[in-house]
Amino acid sequence: MRIREFIEADWEQVWPIVQDVITAQETFPYDPGWTAEICHDVWVERTPGHTVVAEQDGKILGTAKMGPNKPGPGSHVATASFMVPAAARGRGVGRALCEYALDWARRQGYAAMQFNAVVEVNEAAVRLYRQLGFTVIGTVPEAFAHPTLGRVGLHVMHRPL
Repeated sequence: MRIREFIEADWEQVWPIVQDVITAQETFPYDPGWTAEICHDVWVERTPGHTVVAEQDGKILGTAKMGPNKPGPGSHVATASFMVPAAARGRGVGRALCEYALDWARRQGYAAMQFNAVVEVNEAAVRLYRQLGFTVIGTVPEAFAHPTLGRVGLHVMHRPL
């Protein structure tokens, strides 16, 4: 598996991943009614951000975006988001993307990385982020409307770089 920079030709394979993840409404607070164009604008980062894909044998297995968490006085802290389709989960794709994002943020000179909205019942993601050194610094109660579990919390997770 190779992690590489997103190019526009990748959108043909990335869009179905984004669409499936947001339509499931289990892990991302994105509107499932968003069009491909809106999702492209939200997902594909502009400088100083960065968008990548995890690819194997010409097939995109996942995607990530990263950049400053906030502008101005908050721009020394990075953030990142990851999407892996159900068929590729459990194969190390998410870990590889997260490790790439952490390395990228270090190389860019960020002081820390913060995730603003990790769905607390997304056990695989929470476990992975903890393994990679993140801690839950707070949970916003009932901030995410899960399709089967109802309102659940969103973790804010952080780790210094």
